Amino acid sequence: MINFKSFAAATATAALLATGAMAANPEVGGAPMFENKNIVENAVNSADHTTLVAAVKAAGLVDTLASEGPFTVFAPVNSAFDALPAGTVETLLKPENKEMLTKVLTAHVVAGKWSAADIAAKARASSDGFYHFEAVSGDALSAQVKGKNVYILDENGNASRVTIADVNQSNGVIHVVNSVLVPK
Repeated sequence: MINFKSFAAATATAALLATGAMAANPEVGGAPMFENKNIVENAVNSADHTTLVAAVKAAGLVDTLASEGPFTVFAPVNSAFDALPAGTVETLLKPENKEMLTKVLTAHVVAGKWSAADIAAKARASSDGFYHFEAVSGDALSAQVKGKNVYILDENGNASRVTIADVNQSNGVIHVVNSVLVPK
């Protein structure tokens, strides 16, 4: 004899576990982000990342960020670029400044797929409260946890707060940040 109550409870539990394991990515810039698309395919749909996408195109990094990876990208929103000194973005986007633009952009990229929880755990476990790691550009980055927030600090000590964490991609993960990381 089948115990329908137990069967229904087991089915509901299995459905709940499956839903948790397949939790949807957060929307970014008003657009859905799909785990089966790469970093570039998703970023181009975010209304909050049009400056970043234009910069990636100008630097010739589209193919790199669309490649297998994995990469962890700290993706500044448009307002982060707007907060830079007047004329900075326009100057960086000029063809003659491609090398400098590439350095700035790759200062936001780390090899590997690092979840916010992984980064936070490393920071909490360190003796100084910071997790020190290296960007693809070769620049030093640090992570610090304050309350429930994860901050990424550039070499100049400027802190950028992760505002949307763990946006999974087919070739890594994006963490949306509220300021531009500036290499020395």
